Amino acid sequence: MPRGRYSLHDPHDHTPLGEEHFHCATGPSGWRYVSQLTTPSGDHAGSVDLTLDDLGRPIRLELHAGGWQVRGAALEGVTWVRTDPTGAHATEGNVPAHAFTGASPAFLVATARLLRPAPGTGAVRTRLVAFTPPVLAPRTLDQSWALVNRTAHPTDNGPLTADEYQVNDLETGEQHTVHLAGDVVLSAPGIELEDLETPPSAFT
Repeated sequence: MPRGRYSLHDPHDHTPLGEEHFHCATGPSGWRYVSQLTTPSGDHAGSVDLTLDDLGRPIRLELHAGGWQVRGAALEGVTWVRTDPTGAHATEGNVPAHAFTGASPAFLVATARLLRPAPGTGAVRTRLVAFTPPVLAPRTLDQSWALVNRTAHPTDNGPLTADEYQVNDLETGEQHTVHLAGDVVLSAPGIELEDLETPPSAFT
């Protein structure tokens, strides 16, 4: 069960945004990721709880940030309920998309798991609903993911396979690179792996 800490920063001006303390695990029915977020001063800033089935589809999502809450799942596309900080109002949404995304590193692992692009086969396109702090407002976006490199690194626990993905925003044309090892993000724009207590899990 990988357990560790990511530091989060603005990918454009590198302003620190806080940290995400996480643990995640694979199982016979899929993968689960749970984390607590803190501000740069160490105050609680929210949480992430994401469960995928064995095909990488989100079967349960719960996000908290700035008093807002989102609960969602893959249902006739993706469906969610967003509740305001007072708890007095809840709005439902449904979009013909494949999965969710957001600021958490969990969503990068989840998208790679869902798409599973093979080396040398080109990019795979997907439609996602993004929820980003501090208000978790939904936004639909289209991305393409291509697996451009796969490298095995020797470790004390056997070879560790690192995958390099090229991710394109199909609306803006912006490109960025994501490096994953199993169910852990090694690096991505705005995300750095600062501490990892146990090795990444390998998806079968």
